[in-house]
Amino acid sequence: MDKGEENAASEEKAQLLTENGRSDTEEYLPGLEIKEKGKSKSVKNIQWITGKDFTVERGRQQIEEHISTWDVDRRWLHWTEFLWEEELKHSKRYHYRVCWSIPTRRKPIPRATANVYFIIEISKTKPATLPVEVSFSLEYSRLIHRPEQCQFREQWLKDIIENKIILMERLNL
Repeated sequence: MDKGEENAASEEKAQLLTENGRSDTEEYLPGLEIKEKGKSKSVKNIQWITGKDFTVERGRQQIEEHISTWDVDRRWLHWTEFLWEEELKHSKRYHYRVCWSIPTRRKPIPRATANVYFIIEISKTKPATLPVEVSFSLEYSRLIHRPEQCQFREQWLKDIIENKIILMERLNL
């Protein structure tokens, strides 16, 4: 296949994807504002506290406030806890954990939970009047999400719990 045939094949595939209305951009780049058929989707976020006004408790409250913007079923329950403080050369990091589960009448204590880990970072070099930097990651994942760039998906929690249950069944726990 020569270059001209390769380009034609690539253009044909791109046209088919466009004609079918299939766009995986949102799935792979969820932080982008996407305009689709006259509609605009944007990521929900909150106004984060400034570095000078930060306290451990206020950080926890802000995480709770941010979580309230997530589109998750009301059956999901969670609790948030402060884990530790980390002193770095140019910043200070505060680590939090949010533990999620869906208790039911039959199983008020769920078989598995899903954790989301938040880090609130306060720069020592930037002005204290700037908002704190916030990131979060999911249990068993190295991918770091930024609240202003990524819309949380309930499916992520379901996948973590499902994988834990499968593992427990395989290990006969």
